[in-house]
Order: sequence, then structure tokens, then C-alpha cells
Amino acid sequence: MRLVLAFLALISLPALLAAQDAPPAAAVLVADQVFITHDRTLVAQGNVEAFQGTTRIRAQSIRYSRQTGALIIEGPIVLSEGDDTVILADAAQLDQDLQTGLLTGARLILDQQLQLAAVQINRVEGRYSQLYKTAVTSCKICDDGEAPLWQIRAKRVVHDQLEQQLFFDEAQFRIKNIPVFYLPRLRLPDPTLDRATGFLTPSIRTTSQLGTGLKIPYFIKIGDRRDLTVTPYLSSSTRTLELRYRQAYRTGRIEFNGAVSRDDERPGKTRAYLFGSGHFDLARDYKLDFAIETTSDRAYLTEYGYSGKDRLTSELTVSRARRDQYVRASLFNFESLRDNENNDTLPTLVLDGEYQRRYFPASMGGEFRVALQAHSHRRTSDLSIDGPDPDLIVDGRDVARINGEVDWLRRLTLQSGVVADFRVGANFGFFDITQDSTFAQNHSDFVPHAALALRYPMVRRGRNGVVQTLEPVAQLGWIGGDRLVIPNEESTRVEFDEGNLLALSRFPRPDRRERHGIAAVGLNWSRIDPAGWDAHITVGQVLREKADPAFTNTSGLAGTSSDLLLAGQIKTANGLSLTGRSIFDKEFKFSKAELRGDWDFARGSMGGSYVWLDADPAEARPQDISEISLDGLYKISSAWSASADYRFDIADDRSATAGFGLTYNNECVTVDLSVNRRYSSSTSVEPSTNIGFNIGLRGFAASTGKERYVRSCRN
Repeated sequence: MRLVLAFLALISLPALLAAQDAPPAAAVLVADQVFITHDRTLVAQGNVEAFQGTTRIRAQSIRYSRQTGALIIEGPIVLSEGDDTVILADAAQLDQDLQTGLLTGARLILDQQLQLAAVQINRVEGRYSQLYKTAVTSCKICDDGEAPLWQIRAKRVVHDQLEQQLFFDEAQFRIKNIPVFYLPRLRLPDPTLDRATGFLTPSIRTTSQLGTGLKIPYFIKIGDRRDLTVTPYLSSSTRTLELRYRQAYRTGRIEFNGAVSRDDERPGKTRAYLFGSGHFDLARDYKLDFAIETTSDRAYLTEYGYSGKDRLTSELTVSRARRDQYVRASLFNFESLRDNENNDTLPTLVLDGEYQRRYFPASMGGEFRVALQAHSHRRTSDLSIDGPDPDLIVDGRDVARINGEVDWLRRLTLQSGVVADFRVGANFGFFDITQDSTFAQNHSDFVPHAALALRYPMVRRGRNGVVQTLEPVAQLGWIGGDRLVIPNEESTRVEFDEGNLLALSRFPRPDRRERHGIAAVGLNWSRIDPAGWDAHITVGQVLREKADPAFTNTSGLAGTSSDLLLAGQIKTANGLSLTGRSIFDKEFKFSKAELRGDWDFARGSMGGSYVWLDADPAEARPQDISEISLDGLYKISSAWSASADYRFDIADDRSATAGFGLTYNNECVTVDLSVNRRYSSSTSVEPSTNIGFNIGLRGFAASTGKERYVRSCRN
């Protein structure tokens, strides 16, 4: 018969302590048998469990002497402190509150990750655990006597439970049983600590330009909300210092990443970059976002592997989104890293803002929309004529504009099932063009428009819950007025897709608008299967009263009838998906096409994409673009996985990039090997090969929560 004794009266472990201001929590003892000997020693035997605050102990027997206040415990013993710390021992002698004493043949387990085996453990005040002749590892240990994959042997290890730190004396790191290096003193965080000052996992990086180098990151905890990571990067060709600063606020956060280098690529010159971002919640639901991107030269980011961007964007944005209102104000600064682009003649400084509001008047029904846009961009150049470059763009042209739009929309569903969408409204615009001798400075226009769109959705329900939908659509639209004689600054790239098939203007910005009568016809079909076999297809075409010369040849919208739009997606229950979009003329000649396929299976995933773009000088594309890219991940075994990616330029008949990665991951170690090759070259960037190697030991950092393979012992 099991007994439960609350030691609040006759026998109580904490009651035997000296009186204190705040009474301690009651101790509880559970055992199969409890008795008191003639010398007043309390003996509990058989499946003994004792509880004192967050401390819990399980043992075969416990003997408590009232005279000495000591607990003699016979094992096997399991002593736990909360959810993170567990001690296993053969025998122990502890004080009456289980906070101080000696445990022999013990193992300390932290956060179910790191285990420390010692000849004995001294517990001091419930905070410190001193382990003597200790072996530390997070690898699975088997009973066959085989050494773990790695371990740290130390003469003494002190675990500070309050500071969540491990202190090693005469530490020796071993792989299997082979000593690798020795440190007289070593401090490491225990796995329950999220952030602590100290070294992070080093990595090796080898490139064809910078040679073989070592990165040793050092993390500095400035406070609970701030930290700084300093990473020296040293190789035979570069001396680099990388920095990362992070800070969290009550209403937001910021992060900055940067580096400073002196290398053999540009002798005598300091190279650097800085990327930063931040987000803040302001009063009245406003949001503040900022980003900073800058670098010392065009090749630095690519050579060091910091970023593959060839155009940098710095911005400051204040915005607010509500159910029926949206407002935004932004300041942008663009910097091109492309060899064929001159930042002095590009619109690098941009101011942009917008306001949108929706109303639902009960008297007239429908929805009333109001929108206002303001935009300004300027070039650094002061030239009011085109320079020696062949782009036919005035080098110093600056543009500012204000555009507004008012719309009334109403949807009606007729008894026949036809859905009718009415739209009536008008646009206005004011333009200011400076530093361009070929255009007048001020321009304005007023553009009324109207449209009627009809849909006839038809639904068919089949067996097993399969639903098919067929929806023919048609739209008639009219846009009044004539186009202003102003330069095309913002609408140089036009996309024709299923998202703007029924739009009144397919130009991306309001400095260009379609005019006169427009019609669009299309057909949507979809199949939805609860078992996972889904398909969606859209076919459409645009017809217009007059051809619009602002549309380029490859936009698919030139002439009085557009190219045919075909877009679709297929998903199957076994993880296969295929998505594509293309535009082609009546002779089935494609001007643009893209296709993406993915397959997710039990042991990995693979995918590929293909892109085709016809040459079009009007879109700054002097030759055809035809590229294929492949990527995949395969789980070789429970611990090993491989990944690869490849991009091939079909138009130039050459490889563009290639990469391969190999990862080993188990309960105590992570090994990453990556090889990347860039074949493209320019006047600032040369072809290069990068090799990265990284080894991480688990158990000395907070758990990521990700699944990992745990090895099993041999039978």
C-alpha cells in the first residue's frame, strides 16, 4: 500500500529548517513503505518519490536523520529540476531541501540534449553542480562500449543553473576516442540558454578569387533586446570584418548587416557594404518600414557572396491599411550595379505616395472608390538632352505627377445566372517635366471611362465531391480623350496575364493609359477534387478599336487584336504541380512563355522552370532570353541529404550557375558542405567557384525545434 505524507506537522523536510520570513512550500513524500526507526530515522522504501517546490526525486529508498538533517538516498536515482535539468545517480547524500549534497555515479542531462557523465556531482545551494572526471556529449551513447561521435573530457565541470553556463577545467575535445585539441579553460552555454556572449560555430569558405578563408563569429549580448555579432574573415587574399547588429523595441525591430574588407582584388582600397531594415508600429495603425542597401563597388556583394542583387533599393515608407482605406508615402533611392547602366542617368531618387478609399452608398448601391497618387523621380545628371549613350532617353529628365481616379462599381446577378459588373468613372493627371528640351514642362488631362463585364458561371458536381466550373467572360469598355505627348518613364514593361484580362488599362503606371473602345473575351475552367487533383485554365484575348503604338511587339497587346493568352495550373495528389503562362499569335509563335514544375515526394523534392522572351529593343532586350533552371533535394538516408541547383542559358548555349550541397544531421552534429559555381562574367564580376564547409555541435545552443535523426544502437 502506497502512502502519501505531507510533512506539515509531525515530519516535514522544510519544517526542520530554521524559521524564515517566508515559509517554504510543503514537501510531499510518496512510497510503498514508510516507517521510523528507534533512533528516529525516517525510512521510505519502494518506488519512493519526493517533491519540494520544482525539485522532484525518485529513488529506491530514502533515509532521513532528524539529528543531522541529511538524506541518504539509494538508487537508481532520478533528480529533476523543472523541465530542463535531470540528474541520474547511483547513490546520493543531500540536505533536507534537496539543494546541497553529493551524488555518485551520476549523469546530468540538460534540456534532453546534453548529457554530462561524472564520477560524482556536488550540488551547492541548488544553483551549482560540480562534476568531477566528466565526459560531455549530446550524442547517443550505447551500451556496447563504443565511444560517442564526439565528446569533451574535463577534470571538472561546473554548471551554473542560474546563469545557464558550463565552465570546464582542463577540457579535451575528442572525436570518437581520439584527442583533437586541449583547452585549459572553456566556457559554453547550456542548451536552455537562448542568447549568451561567446563564439558561434566557425565556417570555412573557399573561392577561386579570395582563396581559402576561415570565419569565426563572436556573439555579443548587449542586453535582453540588443546584440552584436562580429565575424573576422581571414584568408590569403582578404582581411574582412563582418558585423550584424539587432535590436528589438516594444513596437518594432531593426537589423543591420555589413562588412569592411581589404583584399588583393582591389589593392589599397577599402571595400564595404551595409544592408539594414526595420519595422515599427506607429500610433493610429500606421506602420513604418525602412531599408538601407549600399556597397562600395559593383562586384563586392557577388565576390563575397553577400547578395546576388544587381540593383539596390533603399526606402522609407509610412503606411496604413484598414478595411476601406489605404494610405502610403514612400521615399526610394535606387542604385544599379549593372555594367551597362549609369546611375547618373537613371531615376535614382523617387518619391511615391497613394491614397485609396472605398464607400458603400445605400441610396445608389454598389461601391464608390476614390484614389489619389503622387509621384516624383529625378536623375542626378543635369543634361537636358540625350548624351552619347544610344538609349534615346534624355539624361537629366525629371518628372513629377499627380493622378486621381473616381469609380462607381455595381454588380448584378440576373435571373438567368449571368453576372453583370458595371463600372463608370474618370481619371485626371497633372505632369511636370523638367530638364528635357524635347517636351513642354506642364501637361494635364481628364479621362472618362466606362465598362460592362458579363460572366456566366456554370458548375457541375460529380462523384466523390469533384466540382467543375466553366465561366465564359466578356467585357466592353471605353476610355475617352487622347494621350498626352509626354515621355514613357514608368510603363516601359507591360505584362499581359490572367490578372489584367478585364482591366481598362494594362499599363503598370498612370503615365500611360489605353484609349478608345476595348473589348476582352475569355474562358475560365477549373476542376477541384477533394482527393487532391486540381486544375485551372484561363484563355483570353483583347480586341481594341485602334492599335496602341505604346505597346511593344513582345507585350502581346500590339495591334487591334492581342495575342492569345493561355495560363493554367495542375496539381495532383502525389505532390506534382505544373504552372505555366504564355502569349502567342495566330501562327502559334510565342513571344513570352514561362513554365514551372514541382514534385514533392516522400524522400525529397525536385523542380524546374523554363522562361522564353523574344528580343525587343523597346524593352532594352537586344537578344532572345531562353533559360532553364533545375533544383532538387533528396534525402539519402535518415541523416544524409543532398541538394542541387542548375541554371542554363539556352540562348547563349552556356551554363549560368550551378550548385551542390551535402548535409549530415543527427542528434549531436550537423555538417554542411556546399559548392557553387557562377559562370557569367562582366567588366566588374568574374566567373568564380565558392566552397563552403560548416560543422555545428548540438547541445550548446537553444533547441531549434526542428526534427533531426537520432541514431539507434546496434543489437
